[in-house]
Amino acid sequence: MDDTEELVAVLTASQDLGFLGARPITEVIEHARAFVRALDGVTVEGTEPATIIDLGSGGGVPGLVIAHDRPDLSVTLLDRRAKRTDFLERMVRRLGWSDRVRVICDDAERVVARESGRYAAAVARGFGPPAVTLNTGAALVRRGGRVVISEPPDGDRWETELLASMGVVRDVTPGQDPRVVVFVRQS
Repeated sequence: MDDTEELVAVLTASQDLGFLGARPITEVIEHARAFVRALDGVTVEGTEPATIIDLGSGGGVPGLVIAHDRPDLSVTLLDRRAKRTDFLERMVRRLGWSDRVRVICDDAERVVARESGRYAAAVARGFGPPAVTLNTGAALVRRGGRVVISEPPDGDRWETELLASMGVVRDVTPGQDPRVVVFVRQS
């Protein structure tokens, strides 16, 4: 089985356990690849791979897809539910990615207290309310780091005052996938 088939098998197992919705796995992966594209330009930092954190990893999306498509990155999967992180740890070992994918079972607030400013980027598909998600992501990334958040198909939920209060600006790169929104930490 090649690594793409193995990724599909892992995500299917995640879905079977109820950690992912009922959408076809091919659609789940395609949506996750919007996050991968939003990380273009995030590369090695000195001699170490850039570090990415997936907030509320749940069944492993988008974090496992990022790890699959960007083996040059170091990925941290964060979820507060032990059942999900136990599953993710087993799947990371199954995929042979233990050297570059870390799984943390903890509340995001405690991780922010320990690892504030550590990451080059934070990604979130379904972590929580928009302001909480952005605030958590912004706290975890260093200055110039990116926060990539899944965007609903309708409307803009990001008020200018909210962004300013969190020290982030919206990245409006032409051609950006509308399924995600990208912010850059300024301060």
